[in-house]
Amino acid sequence: MLNIPNFLTLLRIALVPYIAMRLLDGAYATACVLFIISALSDWVDGVIARHWNQRTRFGAMADPLADKLTMLTVTLLLTYLHALPWWFTLAVILRDVLIVAGALAFHFMIGQLVMAPSRISKLNTALAFILLVTVLAIEAGFLPDGPWRAALLYSTFLTTVLSGGWYVYVWGRKAIEARKAI
Repeated sequence: MLNIPNFLTLLRIALVPYIAMRLLDGAYATACVLFIISALSDWVDGVIARHWNQRTRFGAMADPLADKLTMLTVTLLLTYLHALPWWFTLAVILRDVLIVAGALAFHFMIGQLVMAPSRISKLNTALAFILLVTVLAIEAGFLPDGPWRAALLYSTFLTTVLSGGWYVYVWGRKAIEARKAI
């Protein structure tokens, strides 16, 4: 069903190649604006879906996929363009692989996994967004570079590692409880 939240999710997915092309062209200002539009549409689609009860199965699957696709594309390209360090991007990729692999392993070995984002994961998402907008804005010349860029980078790195560890801990505990119940 194509409702407004699902349309906005599809719009976010469609924006990814345009953001990528602008980054590769060195048009950081345009990429920054498109990235902010994408993030705002994510917020708007969530508000609409919750407030007007327009949640769908498609939206539940496509929305986080659109988020990951957008964030990972921008992170990878900023690393390729030497605006972010490789070790940061490696941590982001490893965390995402860990979450997907862990969820699949739990599903096939234990049973259905009910996933809810943790507070540390929500903080990580917020910091990652702020970091990416900041780096894009610096590269576009909208903001001067400063020590707060490094502070944001290390804070986001820390929450990336902690949130990945949190999921391993929670799923491990759930797996032990499920095994005891058998």
